Amino acid sequence: MWLRFILLFFCCLIYSQNQKDKLIYEIISSISEDRLKDDIQTLVNFGTRHTLSDTISETRGIGAARRWIKKEFELISNDCGECLEVFFQKNYFKKNNLRLIRDVWINNVVAIQKGWKYPNRYIIMSGDIDSRVSDPNDFESDSPGANDNATGMAGTIEAARVLSKYKFESSIIYVGLSGEEQGLYGGQGLAGHAKKNNWNIIGILNNDMIGNIEGINGVIDNKSFRIFSEPVPANESDRQRYMRRFYGGEVDGNSRQLARFIYNSTKKYLPDLKPDLVYRLDRFGRGGHHRPFNDLGFAGVRIMETNENYNRQHQDLRIENNIKYGDVIDGVNFEYVKKLTSVNAINLALLASSPPPPKNLKIGGIVEPSVKFKWDFTDEDDIIGYKIYWRKTSSPNWEFSKSIGNVNEYTLKNIIIDNYLFSVVSVNKKGFESIYEFPKDTFR
Repeated sequence: MWLRFILLFFCCLIYSQNQKDKLIYEIISSISEDRLKDDIQTLVNFGTRHTLSDTISETRGIGAARRWIKKEFELISNDCGECLEVFFQKNYFKKNNLRLIRDVWINNVVAIQKGWKYPNRYIIMSGDIDSRVSDPNDFESDSPGANDNATGMAGTIEAARVLSKYKFESSIIYVGLSGEEQGLYGGQGLAGHAKKNNWNIIGILNNDMIGNIEGINGVIDNKSFRIFSEPVPANESDRQRYMRRFYGGEVDGNSRQLARFIYNSTKKYLPDLKPDLVYRLDRFGRGGHHRPFNDLGFAGVRIMETNENYNRQHQDLRIENNIKYGDVIDGVNFEYVKKLTSVNAINLALLASSPPPPKNLKIGGIVEPSVKFKWDFTDEDDIIGYKIYWRKTSSPNWEFSKSIGNVNEYTLKNIIIDNYLFSVVSVNKKGFESIYEFPKDTFR
């Protein structure tokens, strides 16, 4: 009887895996390079999208740009039977002495595709609407912002076009964030909105510059990209920090687990791409729109190109010493934008199809020859089992795994707890795995 159950379990798992793979490859094949190119060109054609630029004109400035983005989300919603809730989310910010030289409403454009089973669980993909030139307060000069960040915004719109054709268990948010160049204001506004409304955010995929393949150092590379993630939540408690000295987890916070999830799914479904896990919040001394979410404890990563070209970032349009400066569309590789948009789309689909991770996961095994795990019973009828992952303490990614049944405790025999780090995921009937859950407590 027990053997029959095990065989049935693995037969269902194999069938589910085939169905899951079919979905993901279908999504990849649906991403359109031509649509991405058209959307990037449209955003560039607004002349400037500076946060303080014109909001009245229908053809120039951030006002025209955000209204166009909202209209695109609404057209997508029309095509899927009004499956998207589209709205402006705005906050009022006072001027400061740095990059915000007058009071302003910061308007984000939000499109929510509600999940049919877990409507309050959200996975977010973001791009930035705004652009800038050399002077961060110059809101009048042409600032095409082709790569930074029309590429991320276009990728977000394209992901909405493709994924809106499907139904997912959890909700997906596609958002254009404003005010990034002035101080991450749009992210602050939406993160605060999420906290106020008790959104359960699985993670945010912040896309900021996903179209450049030619580095300032002359390296040309269209087969790799970076995933930036902070090691542990910025708002962790003193006790959590204290206990980590004894139990480990210095690089196992929720954002780092999200980064590993994206890394592993990319390696599986887009094998020609090389994802690089970068162990820091963002580039040295710089920031991005995932940070305001991280500040409140939400998991969030930055997805971007490997090779940056500083001649094309935050530059006035000009030619000096035979060097062309400025973020114009000629510097964008559309095939590469398609690849990184695909990375986002498949991870949105995988996470939005995943079950909740094990709740109250505990680990034990001090001075014992085996590792023990325990978590709460679940009333989720969709979960058919769990999977344990582990790795050497010096390894950046999960190296080993073992599928187990639908239980709420397990002993991993002959594995010494001192030599490895561990996580557990839930697996549902369709073969989708939850985000990695790192043990947050111990037991004997």
